[in-house]
Amino acid sequence: MKKIEAIIKPFKLEDVREALMEIGVTGLTATEVKGFGRQKGHTELYRGAEYVVDFIPKVKLEIGVDDGLVDACVEAIIKAARTGKIGDGKIFVSDMERAIRIRTGEENSDAL
Repeated sequence: MKKIEAIIKPFKLEDVREALMEIGVTGLTATEVKGFGRQKGHTELYRGAEYVVDFIPKVKLEIGVDDGLVDACVEAIIKAARTGKIGDGKIFVSDMERAIRIRTGEENSDAL
């Protein structure tokens, strides 16, 4: 089992969710986050004063999948989230040792 974490632009969330549903992903967690990478921040004007926005709003997706579905998930996220501009995001894939469905006690692949 693997855990896929993807940081994407907020307006791409629905596109990514639909792309994942099409390949059989049955659930994910989305969290509003802020951060920066190469995109850095930007300046904005508010009531005549200029200020720097260091952290850019993003959405972090967390998805638990079986090993066989990892590549399809990564490709679906890339295809749906890519705009071709700086700040499209990142995807991290890591091993997931154990998963438990709280309601039923099912474990690992059965819990996903």
